[in-house]
Amino acid sequence: MSSFTHLNENGRAKMVDVSAKPDTLRTAVAGGVIHMTPEMIQQVREHGIKKGDVLAVAQVAGIMAAKKTSDLIPMCHPIMISGVDLDFAVRDTEIEAIATVRTTGPTGVEMEALTAVSTALLTIYDMCKALDKGMVIENIHLVSKTGGKSGDYHSKGSPT
Repeated sequence: MSSFTHLNENGRAKMVDVSAKPDTLRTAVAGGVIHMTPEMIQQVREHGIKKGDVLAVAQVAGIMAAKKTSDLIPMCHPIMISGVDLDFAVRDTEIEAIATVRTTGPTGVEMEALTAVSTALLTIYDMCKALDKGMVIENIHLVSKTGGKSGDYHSKGSPT
């Protein structure tokens, strides 16, 4: 059969049993980008979007999404998250979102970080779409993770 841990002996989906794994401090950082026109960037910077402060709303949406990841991704464990933070880098034609998620537990928070970034970027799109439907979201990826049996991971080009 397969070596995938989310499949049982019959090849059907299962949630991995983490009950025997020790609690360790775990962190995950994920990132992604939304591209938009310079005019739209200016509107975001100047709080000119009628729906409100785009980055403040996106930050709250990302935090909420991290907490709800197990409701969205079928094989994710409900995790007691210790902390979630989102940072945004606003550039000439893009906004980069970076989410950092922490927990102490038997399983990691990579999916929570990825969900936070995805939702933050989708929220930016939602708030700005009346003025620019051509925005593009891309490069959502795991930047790094620490803790757990598999050890630390840093994507190519990320600081170690």
